[in-house]
Amino acid sequence: MTEVAGSHFPARHWHRLEDGRIQCDICPRLCRLNDGQRGLCFVRARLGEAMVLTTYGRSSGFCIDPIEKKPLNHFLPGTPVLSFGTAGCNLTCRFCQNWDISKAREIDRLNDHASPQDIAGTARRLGCRSVAFTYNDPVVFLEYAVDTARACHALGIRTVAVTAGYVMPEARREFFAHMDAANVDLKAFSEDFYHQLCGGHLAAVLDTLVWLKRETGVWVEITTLLIPGRNDGDGELDALTRWVAAELGPDVPLHFSAFHPAWKMPDLPPTPAATLTRARAIALKNGLRYVYTGNVHDEAGGSTACPGCGTRLIGRDWYRITAWRLAPDGTCPDCGTRIAGSFEPRPGDWGARRQPVRLGT
Repeated sequence: MTEVAGSHFPARHWHRLEDGRIQCDICPRLCRLNDGQRGLCFVRARLGEAMVLTTYGRSSGFCIDPIEKKPLNHFLPGTPVLSFGTAGCNLTCRFCQNWDISKAREIDRLNDHASPQDIAGTARRLGCRSVAFTYNDPVVFLEYAVDTARACHALGIRTVAVTAGYVMPEARREFFAHMDAANVDLKAFSEDFYHQLCGGHLAAVLDTLVWLKRETGVWVEITTLLIPGRNDGDGELDALTRWVAAELGPDVPLHFSAFHPAWKMPDLPPTPAATLTRARAIALKNGLRYVYTGNVHDEAGGSTACPGCGTRLIGRDWYRITAWRLAPDGTCPDCGTRIAGSFEPRPGDWGARRQPVRLGT
């Protein structure tokens, strides 16, 4: 374990053990720390007799993205979202697509300093309808994310969590109480995959998904990154999509995303577009109504069709909305079927732009 350095903000969700160590209760890892040690996430640490968060108010950078990039296709389509993350992660995914941020071990690389009020005010000033906690898993910077969400809600700005859902029940109750929408990475439907490639356990993620859907008002979408030969077999895809339909319902949008060689898996080929199309067909056959493909150019796989009559209601080309036939009340104008999600009468017009933003000093 590495000695603590940098900023120290009082952390929550920990307790003292009989042997003198303290246990972090944020995620199922339950890291047990002596003084000066950090948890696996690297950003939650023991300092003296308490836990601290070492990245409060410090970010790896801010950027305005299209909301579809999170990806969220049924939450304020076409609108800009102010996105940011910090450093560190509580999983060890060998295929991480944001490894330079989530696996960072140099806190000094967090050069953007911003208070929760700075972030909320900037989002409003720049016309962002929401703020996203993303790039690395926000459960590891819970205190910063929650304070920022409170500041955002005070100004009418909504909040989005992009997370792997690897979080303990008490911490997730606090965290998601302040989120309006979430995209949860369901990385595979195999315990072996989670254990060997992510250093975690599948059951904890499934529990979070069921809890979110049944016990909260958070709008939920799911992303599964398909990796050739690892989690893209027909049997696993059939089991995953049947589980989503049975446990979460047919209206939860599911995104199948293409893997690109990264981090500790640089020698695998990228995911063929045909694999995503095959996965989408399996999901639709199993009763899911909104299934999308990502990280490939596929207008059909990126667009929203009415599950009642098949009419294309929202056309998408990458992150750009190309067509809009959704009625102002969120229904299909042809058959009256209500489309699940959080929609405004008209879509935003942000397009596919990605705009870096500098906050703080």
